[in-house]
Amino acid sequence: MTRGVGSASRLGFKGNEDLGGGLDAVFVLESGVKVDTGESDVAGSAFNRQALVGLSSKQYGALTLGRQKTALYKALAEVGDPFGLGYAGSAKNLFPLAGPNTRTSNTVAYATPSLSGWSGEVTYSQGEQQGDQAAGRQYGGAVAYSNGTLNARLVYNNRNSDSVPAGAAPVSRDLGHNVLFVANYDFQIVKAFLALGQDKGFNSAVLPVANAYGYQDAPKPTTDSRDLLIGATLPLGPRGTLMTSFLHKDDRQWNQDASQLAVGYSYAWSKRTSTYVAYAKIRNQHGAGYTVGNDTEAGSGDAAFNLGVRQLF
Repeated sequence: MTRGVGSASRLGFKGNEDLGGGLDAVFVLESGVKVDTGESDVAGSAFNRQALVGLSSKQYGALTLGRQKTALYKALAEVGDPFGLGYAGSAKNLFPLAGPNTRTSNTVAYATPSLSGWSGEVTYSQGEQQGDQAAGRQYGGAVAYSNGTLNARLVYNNRNSDSVPAGAAPVSRDLGHNVLFVANYDFQIVKAFLALGQDKGFNSAVLPVANAYGYQDAPKPTTDSRDLLIGATLPLGPRGTLMTSFLHKDDRQWNQDASQLAVGYSYAWSKRTSTYVAYAKIRNQHGAGYTVGNDTEAGSGDAAFNLGVRQLF
């Protein structure tokens, strides 16, 4: 038994205050919860998922400060992955969404208003390490288009993994870069999904689990890879949804490629309650060590089966 398979369980607060002239003050505080045990999903953290405050205007866009989701994460969750980064079929199993590629602290983000379907966002996250302004810094941006039928985003992410350990010499590393294009198109009968990614540099594609299979020669994180996702969702009756996807990781440094096939089904009993079943299988090549996880866990093997219930309130 586990939790957060389809989507991470969370409890939070959000609100806004009308300041006049079309300007609102906004805030979000969101904490992850382990429903199977009642614990926080990050020990010692109260609002580990999101903690932000800002100003929002329909005319000028939104400026927010605090712990926030990266543009890379939102693109896959909201546009590119038919599983919405949940269930066994999550794109996180092969796409680079570990650690700071999901959420960043000390972040300033600006999102433009939508103009004829076009919008954009930029983010800057301070590393806040004494003695080096660049160490731990991360920034990114996205350009998006949506017209109801077609949704598409182009995302760039830049990550500095330098560190300044207390009492030790600074550690300098190459920058990590991610470029991601995602899109979906609703044909009414079926909704098609596509994601293409390029990952270059240190920490651009961290392994979800360091050595899950206990290989004598442990898999190495690649600093040069390409990612592919092709998927679809298909409505089955007024309440059912079939989800499926194919993922491929092309490791151009170590040739440790991997592919994943996934299928899932969700049935909505009401607007708030649904049940689901999902299965995914990864084929690792040349000593690759990718695992089948879900929205909250990296997994421990090359296959996984889910059966669960989700309720929103």
